[in-house]
Amino acid sequence: MTIGLPNTYYFPFDTLEAKSALPERWKPTPNNPVDPPSEHLASISLTSKSSKERHSSSSNVVVPHFSSQVDPLRKIDLASALQYGTAQGYPPLYYFVREFARNNMHPNHCYRGGPEIILTCGATDGFSKAVMALSNEWSPERDLVQDREGLLCEEFAYMGAIQSARPRGLNIAPVGIDDEGMRASGKGGLEDVLANWDFSKGRRPHLLYTVTIGQNPTTGTLSVQRRQEIYALCQKYDIIIIEDDPYWYLQYPTANSKRQSSSSSSSSAPSSSSAASSSPLPETPAKATKKPKSSGYAFLDSLVPSYVSLDPDGRVIRLDTFSKTVAPGCRLGWITAQPALVERILRITETSTQQPSGFVQSMIAELLMGPQQGGGGGKGGARDGKGWDFGGWVRWLEGLRGNYERRMNAMCVILDEGKWAVKTGRRRSLGAADEDQDEWSVVEKSPMFSFDWPLGGMFVWVRLRLETHPLHRKVALARLARAQWILWTTVPFLVLVSPGSIFAPSDNIRNEQAWKYFRLCFAACNEDEVEPLAHRFVDGIKKFWTIKDKETIDEILKDDDQEFGMTQVMKLDMGDDTSTAMISGPC
Repeated sequence: MTIGLPNTYYFPFDTLEAKSALPERWKPTPNNPVDPPSEHLASISLTSKSSKERHSSSSNVVVPHFSSQVDPLRKIDLASALQYGTAQGYPPLYYFVREFARNNMHPNHCYRGGPEIILTCGATDGFSKAVMALSNEWSPERDLVQDREGLLCEEFAYMGAIQSARPRGLNIAPVGIDDEGMRASGKGGLEDVLANWDFSKGRRPHLLYTVTIGQNPTTGTLSVQRRQEIYALCQKYDIIIIEDDPYWYLQYPTANSKRQSSSSSSSSAPSSSSAASSSPLPETPAKATKKPKSSGYAFLDSLVPSYVSLDPDGRVIRLDTFSKTVAPGCRLGWITAQPALVERILRITETSTQQPSGFVQSMIAELLMGPQQGGGGGKGGARDGKGWDFGGWVRWLEGLRGNYERRMNAMCVILDEGKWAVKTGRRRSLGAADEDQDEWSVVEKSPMFSFDWPLGGMFVWVRLRLETHPLHRKVALARLARAQWILWTTVPFLVLVSPGSIFAPSDNIRNEQAWKYFRLCFAACNEDEVEPLAHRFVDGIKKFWTIKDKETIDEILKDDDQEFGMTQVMKLDMGDDTSTAMISGPC
C-alpha cells in the first residue's frame, strides 16, 4: 500500500506482437580484419534476394501481458516493462547487454570485475548525460574566462553531439584529422592542441569526443596504434575519452586494398603536417604482450577493438546504440564505462529521462532472449520461438555488415571510375620536321574529385578538386563549390548531398576548408538506387567541369543569396516531393 504504482491489470495492452527477421536474413561478407589490412575482396554485387524471399525468413515475436517467470533478470512481460522501473534499464535487457559487452564486445577490458553499463535513450542521450556528469556549466555573464571548460573533437564532427554541448558553455576545440581520423601528432594534432593551449580561452579541455569507426562524416577508422598514441596523451593531460561508436559493426575489409592502391594525392582527408616535433608520450598499456582473449565469435574478433580494451585508468566512456542495428526510432542505446562513472550517470538518469521506453525494451529483450523456462505466453525472434541469443545477434550484425559493405563497394566503384577529367588530343612526334610525320595521341587526366574508400560506417567523404576546374582562376573556389552543389539538385541529376559546412565545429573550419567537402550516404537510399544515384552524382560533376564561362555560374547561383545559403537549403522540409533523391543521410 506504500508504493504509488498503477495497477498492471489496467494497462490496455494485452500483448505486444511483431513479425521480425530471422538472424540469417542477410548474407555476410568475409571476416578479414580491417586492421591490419587484408587483400581479400568480397563480392561487390548487391544482394540478389527478392523482397518476397527476404520477408519469408521471419518469425513472430510476442511479449505477453503476464509472465510466470519469477527471476527479474529473465522475466519479460508488459506488466513489468510498462511499470515504473529502475533507471539502469529494463532488467532482462540490461543483463543481456551487460553480458554481451563484458564477454563478447570487450573481452580484453582492463577493469576489475568488468565494465558496467546503463541503458540510454540513444547515443545522443548518452553523450548529453556524460557531458553533464563531467563538466560544469559556464556563462560569460556569470563566470570567469579561466573557469571555462572545453571539449576536444575532430575538425569535422557529428554536430548533433557538439550542439548539445554548446549550451553548457563548453569551449569546442577541433583537432586535426587524416584518413584514419583524429591525429595524435603534427601541426593541429592532439598533442599540438594540448601542449600549446591558449589559456586566455579557458581551461585546457578535459573531455574528448570522438567517433573512431567510420567517423561521421569523414569515414576514418582509427588503428590500434593510433588509439594507443591518443590514449597516452589523454593519460598525460588527464582527459576523459567519450567514444561514440554507432558503426563499430560496420567495418569493411574490402576497402583496404583500394585505399592502399590509392595515391596520397587522391586522398580526400584534409592536408596536414605530421612531421612536427613531439615530446615523448607516456608509456601505453602493453596488453599486446599477452595473447588476446577471444570474444567467442570470429566476426567480433575481426573488428578493431574499442578504447575500452586499452583503458587501465578507467577514463573511457563508450556510447553504443541500437539505431544502426535495429532502428533509430527505438531511441535505445547504452553506455559502457568503469562502474564509478556509470554510477554518476545513473543519478542523472534518475532525475531526467529515467529508463527508456518499456515498449521498446521489452520487444528487443523478447527478440534477443525469448521466453525463459516457466515464462509462458511469450515468443522470441528465432525460428523455434526462442530468442536470438548472443549467437543470433552476432549473426544479424554480420549480415548487416555484409549488406552495407556491398552497398559501399557498389557506390565506390562508380565514384572511382568517374573521378577523372580526361582530355585527349593529337601531337606530332618530338623533333618531327616533315608534315607527313605521324601524329600521336595525348591523354591528360586530372582529378575532379577524390575520396577514400571507407573502412567503416555509412558514408563516403568526397573532396572536390576545384583547382582543376576550367574557371578556378576566374571564380572563387568556394563559389564554385556552391554552384556544383546546386547543380546536383537540378534535372537530370536530382541528387542531394550533405555539404561539409554542416559538419564544421568552428567558423574558421567552415570558412577556410569545409566548402571543399561533401558527404554521401550509401545507407539511406533504396538498394536499387545506390548505383543510379552514384552515376548521377558523377554525371553532375562531369557536367559542371564543362562550364567555361563565369556567366553560367552566376546563372546557377542567381537565386542563392546570403540569407538563403547552403545550410538553410538543407533544412527545407522536402514534404511529399521525392523527385530529388537524397544520398546525404540524416545520420
